[in-house]
Amino acid sequence: MKNNIFLVIVFCFAFLFSSFAQNPNKNYQPDKTKMDQLINSINAMYVDSVDFDPLVDKAIVAMLKELDPHTAYIPKKDVAAMNEPLQGTFDGIGVTFQLIKDTINVMEVIVNGPSEKVGLLAGDKIIKVDDTIAYGDEISNDWVRRHLRGAKGSKVKVSIKRGHNPELLDFVITRGAIPMHSINVFFMADENTGYIKLERFAATSTAELTSAIKKLKKQGMEDLILDLRGNGGGYLNVAFEICDQFIAGKKMIVYTDNFRKTGEQFYSEKEGLFEEGRLVVLVDENSASASEITSGCVQDWDRGLVIGRRTFGKGLVQKPLTFVDQSQVRLTISHYYTPTGRCIQKPYDDGLDDYFKDIQKRANRGELYTADSIQFPDSLKYKTPHGRIVYGGGGIMPDIFVPLDTTKYSTLYNEIVRKGVFGSFVADYIDENRESLKQQYPRFEDFQQRYVITDDFYNKFMQYAKKEGVSDSASFKFSDYATAFLKGNADKLDSIYTSASDLDLHTMDTMFTNYVNKIYGEAMRLRNETHVGEFIKQYLKYEIARSLYGYGEAYRIFLESDDTYQKAIEVMHDKKLFKKFKVYSGKSGSKKNKDIDED
Repeated sequence: MKNNIFLVIVFCFAFLFSSFAQNPNKNYQPDKTKMDQLINSINAMYVDSVDFDPLVDKAIVAMLKELDPHTAYIPKKDVAAMNEPLQGTFDGIGVTFQLIKDTINVMEVIVNGPSEKVGLLAGDKIIKVDDTIAYGDEISNDWVRRHLRGAKGSKVKVSIKRGHNPELLDFVITRGAIPMHSINVFFMADENTGYIKLERFAATSTAELTSAIKKLKKQGMEDLILDLRGNGGGYLNVAFEICDQFIAGKKMIVYTDNFRKTGEQFYSEKEGLFEEGRLVVLVDENSASASEITSGCVQDWDRGLVIGRRTFGKGLVQKPLTFVDQSQVRLTISHYYTPTGRCIQKPYDDGLDDYFKDIQKRANRGELYTADSIQFPDSLKYKTPHGRIVYGGGGIMPDIFVPLDTTKYSTLYNEIVRKGVFGSFVADYIDENRESLKQQYPRFEDFQQRYVITDDFYNKFMQYAKKEGVSDSASFKFSDYATAFLKGNADKLDSIYTSASDLDLHTMDTMFTNYVNKIYGEAMRLRNETHVGEFIKQYLKYEIARSLYGYGEAYRIFLESDDTYQKAIEVMHDKKLFKKFKVYSGKSGSKKNKDIDED
């Protein structure tokens, strides 16, 4: 066994240092020899026996930290979980769940999945798994996944509590392949405009997108809003395939480059399903990688408008390298560039900590709240084929900026979410009212239009939240306030107290008390502003809708007050704006294109 481990170690380091046979890096061969000598010496001469597995893992992680922010090592035990969201399937029972008060609540049963076939329903509570108690302090999300997932064809017994029935219901479920959809939300926003939210660029995303477009076209879709907000990327080839749905003819989608000059160019090739019609792409600071390739391509070819906030700025190409022990390294091999030549990757010269704090730094500069705070030097300006100015420097700067809406959130809302109060309150409410609600609102559209969270219902929720430990006050930590007071008033205090004999505790106490009252009062104001209550009501309605109709339908409730989405709807009806940005909705000479030109 020891010899096998040793071979793995040698292979790992040899592979990392010799991935390219003709390597121009200076001192490569002497450094590789040095590493081999160290490993060999530890194995042959070290005073104690050595477990090389953790030693090599730590060495690889430390080495890769010196490269770039996105080259990463994945231990064997984590490889499957890391790849699952991109592969598009996993083996399990086919439910989404939420832990509420240490109990597994079934939130949604996947259509045609193993659980639906045996009769599980949304709202069921899983009390036992294979006769093992499945509730209590020891139950975690990881525990649930370990006990409910398993090889396709294997069986698992679950005991369910349903409604007020005191008897548990037993189901034997044969595990199967469960799809992990990357598109869970798509619908007609109005009679002409479709909306699709793409959550990741997975192996199944192209098929999901084409299916959604075809269904929306049957419902009359002429224009499309593609929502890439929060989409951190995925497979590179899927980004090409999705861009190809929107770009007519043979045009460059993206190209890659590195100091070895072994980069590639990727072009649209096939006739896409949405090469005509107005296109709007929504992005934010969490849109990254493949999302930036897609939005950058749409922008650079004047195919559509990009709306939102500057994207994350991840423009590094990773190639997965699998070692003999089945662990992996995702090794950065190139940079992405948009068709106009913009480098998507933001700088990372100041280290990893600084790099991953970039979003907070943007917030501190005001970049998430006002477009005027974002300054681009002339060297970062690029021109599209229609002469439109776009910007490089990392990430994709949208054509139309929409600030981050901070009015919905407060420490009160955050505490309610953190303590799981929404889920537990709604679970109890649905237990009592599921049948009557479904009778009153048989379709999601009925619920969306007619169901109202009344003030009385909201007050009952807030009383429940208080019983669950949600405080009526803002957090107060004396040492934090004292430190901030002393730091902020250092000069004033130094001028008052020049010696120990000057020390007047009453004056100090008054100053500190006034300071705390002012700061704490502001904290309470921010915590309990009235508009936060409106968002809490909206979240309650969303949770109820999710329990009744599933996430795909319920998500539409959030869009009702989503500034970026509402801006996209507004833009779709403004032909002059498309003309102003020199963005055309279809192929040259099309009827729709002429309408925009003449308007």
